Amino acid sequence: MLISADRSSFFQAWLRDPLRVAAVAPSSGALARLITGELRPGMGAVLELGPGTGAFTAALVAKGFEERDLTLVEMGEDFARLLAARYPGAVLVRADAARRELGALLPARRHAATVSGLPLLSMGPKRVIGVLRTAFAAMERGGAFYQFTYAWRCPVPDAILDRLGLSAVRIGSVVGNLPPASVYRLSRRR
Repeated sequence: MLISADRSSFFQAWLRDPLRVAAVAPSSGALARLITGELRPGMGAVLELGPGTGAFTAALVAKGFEERDLTLVEMGEDFARLLAARYPGAVLVRADAARRELGALLPARRHAATVSGLPLLSMGPKRVIGVLRTAFAAMERGGAFYQFTYAWRCPVPDAILDRLGLSAVRIGSVVGNLPPASVYRLSRRR
């Protein structure tokens, strides 16, 4: 459920730093359901990068995930404060998901999946590689990385996928999101 105050908070954050936030409104419920669609309670902990106001977090909790099984990595102070109030049982890490030291800040547990709300298209290749390396290092061997994008193609270029030994599959699109979005699942190649 999208709270109208979230729209205002998100828009204000976008005005302050459009490259970091990269959207004028939080993700829709339909996008949240799509990006979390393959995830099931009991599969293990989930790492969420750039949760913002918590649209994907809310979808995970609605599916039956325990807050204690969620690790939320949020750089924005306002969003982090909001997330701490809404999901007090989740592990909240206030950090930049593209920084090397993030791995040391994460809890000492393996995650079954990563859900990303990060604006990968507005990041340089080194930052994208940093995000992916950290996420895959924090996941179990068969873990998958779920990323949405407003672009018509995968937000991770083929050269980076090849360099990291990853493959990407588009799992769906949500036309009703503002703006329309697609979701990709990235996983290690066999």
